Amino acid sequence: MTRHTLSIWMAALMLAACGSGAPSAPDSATQQRAETLRPTNAALAAQYERSCMACHAAGGSGAPLTGATARWQPRLAQGMEVLVKHATEGFNAMPAKGLCNDCSQADLRALIGFMIHGKDDTHASTQ
Repeated sequence: MTRHTLSIWMAALMLAACGSGAPSAPDSATQQRAETLRPTNAALAAQYERSCMACHAAGGSGAPLTGATARWQPRLAQGMEVLVKHATEGFNAMPAKGLCNDCSQADLRALIGFMIHGKDDTHASTQ
């Protein structure tokens, strides 16, 4: 094999390896489920609809969908405290507090728990 051919094969192999870790688009059932889920707590539901839903119930934003627990795992692996910190301070495309300026730390924690599991976290308190 010539050096040129070997270089082409190595470049192709590296490009193939780069693409293998990209997440696939959510399936339609996951998308539809994310669009319909709401917290049962009325105040939390209002905060979710106003501040979280635009990104976490719509595919294509890069944010993990509400109730798509597997897609939350890489973030959850960092720990809930890191997730709350990122939600509070903003991180990458997410603005500080998700633009929910009236959300307390407890609200953010409850909203994150809801979005991860697609159901209310009975251990989280809200105002």
